[in-house]
Amino acid sequence: MSHGKEKRGAQPPTLQRRTNHDLPEEIVLEILAKLPVKSLLRFRCVCKRWYSSMANPSFISTHLSNNHHNQGLVIHLAKNTRIPSSGRLDSQFCTLARDRTFETISKFPIPFTFRSWFLVLAGSCNGILCFSDYMTPGCNAVYLWNPSIRMFKRLPYTCSTQLRKVALGFGYDSQTNDYKVVKFSWTIAEPMPPPEVEVYSLSSDSWKRIELGISWRPDVVSRNFNITLTFPVVSGHLHWMIEMIEEGDEQEERSTAMILSFDLNSEKFKELPLPDEEGSCFKKGLTSFKEKLALIKFGSGVQPHSMLSCSIWVMREYGVFDSWNKLCVLPIQILTDFIGFTKYGALIRKKTWLVSANGVLKSKDKCVLIDPETLHEKEIITQADSQLNVTTYMENLTLLDGANVVSYQEDLLRV
Repeated sequence: MSHGKEKRGAQPPTLQRRTNHDLPEEIVLEILAKLPVKSLLRFRCVCKRWYSSMANPSFISTHLSNNHHNQGLVIHLAKNTRIPSSGRLDSQFCTLARDRTFETISKFPIPFTFRSWFLVLAGSCNGILCFSDYMTPGCNAVYLWNPSIRMFKRLPYTCSTQLRKVALGFGYDSQTNDYKVVKFSWTIAEPMPPPEVEVYSLSSDSWKRIELGISWRPDVVSRNFNITLTFPVVSGHLHWMIEMIEEGDEQEERSTAMILSFDLNSEKFKELPLPDEEGSCFKKGLTSFKEKLALIKFGSGVQPHSMLSCSIWVMREYGVFDSWNKLCVLPIQILTDFIGFTKYGALIRKKTWLVSANGVLKSKDKCVLIDPETLHEKEIITQADSQLNVTTYMENLTLLDGANVVSYQEDLLRV
């Protein structure tokens, strides 16, 4: 009888073999580092050891490296709208979509609010989004948000004294595994002094002031940063298009422009060359095209009934003047028609046309994807908002440490 009881209570041989031949810890972590974030958020509840491992900066960096090729996603969002009866801001959603087709995957509300009415997407890097309300005078809030792990952080206030005009940039320093926000601020004066520059580091959770370190135009009376598009990160550098009006001889004014480059690792500035002018050009902006720096030049139309056009130039070899190459020229209606490029090089732009409804003409907007080589158009969004922002996106486990960090539940994310 006792022998039978021992047999019934004994562990099955198959389970014994599994227990005696567990996978080594490093193999388990290697497998986990290749899984999507959604799965990892569930698996970190398996045990304390897995939870701790997935929060380790080394694991997060390895997971980011393994999944860096899976950036076939975009996030797009519309501008804030107010509810007339209450004056408060209506809910604003980000939409996650597939890069090539713009097929919607999910929607989620922005989990924080601003005191101002104007929300700006300052940048996106490795799935971390940076938002600010610096477009509104007197407002200076900046948030970093990781939707993948449902966490956001309000950055500490800066010590800058010049808050009349502000321009932000956001990027990732791969050499130190650090995320940085760069802030320009300047006053309105004639002539205008050089802007103040501050850099925020996520690893230190603090701002510091740095010097431009380059010669600045002495007679600038007007300065405009490229604020219609997020500032692009290319080859480890952040970039700004700065257009200026300078006083010349006998009080004459002349327009000049410069591309300012910021090395995210060394935190040094330099000026990059612009391509030679061709024809009229009254506005310039910067973006990226297939991980190359791209320049958009707005000028007179190329068709009889077109008021405007934009020519797109690509710097094929970073920092080399002779590598500027004109990609294409497109007719547009207004400057905000140009939205940006997808990872695969398709141009996103807005088009407006008139439709008749009960005998009344109304304007209707849509967004299209354009192949820069064939100029073939594909409609992706109808009734697009005039302030539509689009940026590449990838899932990321990066934690937002320090003060003012908020985590929220999944039921607040999905809609």
